[in-house]
Amino acid sequence: MGIVQMLDCTLRDGAYVVDAKFGVPVIKGIIKKLQEARINIIECGWLKDQPYEQGSTFYHVPFDLEQFVLDKKKNIVYTAMIDWNRYNTDDLPDCNGKSLDAIRVVFPKEKYKEGIAVGNRIKKKGYQVYFQAANTLAYSDDELIELAAEINQVNPAAVSIVDTFGAMFGEDLEHIVAILNQHLNEGIALGFHAHNNQQMAFALEMRFVELLVSDTRNIIVDSCLCGMGRGAGNATTELIAGYLNRKQQGNYDMNVILDAIDMYMGDFISQYQWGYSTPYFIAGMYCAHVNNISYLLENHRTNSMDIKNIIESLSEKDRKQYDYALLEEKYLEYENKVVNDEQTLSVIRENCYKRKVLLLLPGKTILDYYDDIIGYIKENNPLVFGVNAVMTAYPCDYIFFSNKVRYEYAKDIYSDEFSEINKLVFSNIKTVPGEKEMVVNFNLLVKRGWKHFDNAGIMCLRFLNRVQAMNVAIAGFDGFENAHSENYADASLPFINPGVSWDDLNSEIKDMFQDFKKSTVKDMEISFITPSKFGDRELTND
Repeated sequence: MGIVQMLDCTLRDGAYVVDAKFGVPVIKGIIKKLQEARINIIECGWLKDQPYEQGSTFYHVPFDLEQFVLDKKKNIVYTAMIDWNRYNTDDLPDCNGKSLDAIRVVFPKEKYKEGIAVGNRIKKKGYQVYFQAANTLAYSDDELIELAAEINQVNPAAVSIVDTFGAMFGEDLEHIVAILNQHLNEGIALGFHAHNNQQMAFALEMRFVELLVSDTRNIIVDSCLCGMGRGAGNATTELIAGYLNRKQQGNYDMNVILDAIDMYMGDFISQYQWGYSTPYFIAGMYCAHVNNISYLLENHRTNSMDIKNIIESLSEKDRKQYDYALLEEKYLEYENKVVNDEQTLSVIRENCYKRKVLLLLPGKTILDYYDDIIGYIKENNPLVFGVNAVMTAYPCDYIFFSNKVRYEYAKDIYSDEFSEINKLVFSNIKTVPGEKEMVVNFNLLVKRGWKHFDNAGIMCLRFLNRVQAMNVAIAGFDGFENAHSENYADASLPFINPGVSWDDLNSEIKDMFQDFKKSTVKDMEISFITPSKFGDRELTND
């Protein structure tokens, strides 16, 4: 029987999450704990073509990480990864055994021969060589056989199957394993690196072990503490170690692994996001590079259905890359649903003529200041607009919907009220109006330059400016400071700002509001009925 080995790549794959800036104590601490836990292979980071910065896991030469490999164990392999074309191997000194024992070379399918050649040069310098065949799922059977033949000529320590896009199912893995196991030299260990886009990483790694455990070939399974890694993350070290201990005669110290998590992972978990999510599931479903998903989330806060449709519009080749210019083009093509909204504007403009307007946003203050709001309505008889939520406590003339998730929530949860109320639906949601709906051009209401440029309150003010509303009172435009459920009148209102800093979001909205007042509004008077982080109660436009 072969030997099952664990390779922990927290400091390497986790570098995507924290830009490699783990800090000296954490790097030392994680390596020390992994040693004590008897992890077989510790991946300490990357080798990069750049000067070393203290506290980073991007090293230039192995000497840079000698400070972190304390009490080096002879029965543990210490490795770092290089991208096949992003490191000059002429800078790599011969192996001296003081830090790195091995180097992993990752290469794309189109450049596997070049990547293998890089590994061969590294091997001649005395290092063990591990290969990572990125997106192994994309190889045909013949290409897998050819890959094995090329690797056999170098005879590295190991080669790993990589589920780059988290797209594999069990039968995919079984098929690839069968071919590589048959055609690789027996002395080459076969590894597997899983991504968790479809919540399959742990299950696939267990299946991988079961496929080969009775074979003579050594096998390697990759994992990270808490699954830390870009996007959906990876298989988790604690789960894999627990499984191997219980089912495969593993000898990993779970107490030390859990101690490492308690000591070193808490701050990262609280400050950064990784792990399974619906958008990253879409990446797995379409074999799309995770950077495409990140771009749409960070730059446009695109919802899941729209992400799916935008990724689907890319060619299979383009999905596997991350051409941000092309992605932006596809996003704008998808969002730029031009509608003729002149009739809508005319109707609302006529209704607003010589009337005050009340804009009701869903902040919690619309509950706390109910009497003040009702008093304003009775005294001024304004035209009342709700924003992105059904306001059951107030007599709204119209409800703006600028967000598809909020639109569907209102339609499903408040179906009776939704069917009765007049709705102004932005064209990023739909271009053909339904019953009691009018569609408004989304792109005429946004001004880019801010991350959250599509803030509903600001867009509604821009709409009211288009229909020449002269006097606008605002309620429920509170700003953010507490847990999501504490910010809204409806605690179950779907969340559309994941992972955002409240202070940053408030600052951005305030900046957009000030910009609106300075550059857009002419004669519009704006007042606040309820407290807001963006203006004082009874504030008028200056």
